[in-house]
Amino acid sequence: MNDINKRSVDPEPKPDDRQDNTLRPQRLLDLIGQENVKENLSILITAARQRTESLDHVLFYGPPGLGKTTLAHVLANEMDVNIKVTSGPAIERAGDLAAILTNLHAGDILFIDEVHRLGKVVEEVLYPAMEDFALDIIIGKGPSARSIRLKLPHFTVIGATTRMALITAPLRARFGAVYRLEYYNPEAMHLIVKRAAGLLEVEAQDEGIHEIALRARGTPRVALRLLRRVRDYAQVRADGVITRKVAGEALNLLAIDNLGLDDVDRRVLKTIIEKYDGGPVGLSTIGASISEEPDTIMDVVEPYLLQMGFLDRTPQGRVATRQAYEHLDIPYNDGVQPRLI
Repeated sequence: MNDINKRSVDPEPKPDDRQDNTLRPQRLLDLIGQENVKENLSILITAARQRTESLDHVLFYGPPGLGKTTLAHVLANEMDVNIKVTSGPAIERAGDLAAILTNLHAGDILFIDEVHRLGKVVEEVLYPAMEDFALDIIIGKGPSARSIRLKLPHFTVIGATTRMALITAPLRARFGAVYRLEYYNPEAMHLIVKRAAGLLEVEAQDEGIHEIALRARGTPRVALRLLRRVRDYAQVRADGVITRKVAGEALNLLAIDNLGLDDVDRRVLKTIIEKYDGGPVGLSTIGASISEEPDTIMDVVEPYLLQMGFLDRTPQGRVATRQAYEHLDIPYNDGVQPRLI
């Protein structure tokens, strides 16, 4: 399981990713990619400012590493308000949420990462806070208990989740604006890497930037991580300049191929192809074969393989596609590969 936790292409945040905070765009105009989301947010911000109101509650969802946290900070900067950052698992009790809410000022933003992991009791407190800007507090116990409603200033909740299906319907209904973030196209990734290289004062040629962008799996967080690793390689093994050759050598050393697949991705595909004749095979069987948890494979490895068309989900299990065979340079046997209906 350590292999997955140490992956350079893992979109989940890692401790050294904190350096990326200085590279985050501060304004909507600085954002690259996600054009449809940007346009909708621009309208949302302009309308709220013209009415001198707080923003409507916003929910961002999509794969990790695409900029949900960055967008929350951008909205706070555009509205010129304070932002309080927390996460679903961090708010364990209703009292924790009440303490946060009572310290908010008018127009402030409460950003809740992993909002799908809020507890049921905490959600019950959040409902009236989002809808009526009120906090219901129970004083006392038993027959003498009484409820007091505290008024809250108008504020904005911004939620972020990678698991939209796990958000309860009542909570989802209280978000007035819901946006899905998509993987970035190669052109946007190239601009993101180029901008980051400039901010890091790294000398990089366009071909070197393109090579990093190509292998970053359409995910800015991964691209910035790979840029730092390539920068280190260029400093130690080259003359400090990131060329296409230098970037390729550095990323090959990390076992990241020209399409962004790493050793874990290839192990999953080879297991399906070589041990189970291309599938179908269940996740638990794949996990046992490579000593990884099935949930980890489903959440961390599988999304990119599905996006690239290397894997198919069927009712019987996972199936490796013709593209997977071709990418791994394994002969494709049409007689063995099951037909999908």
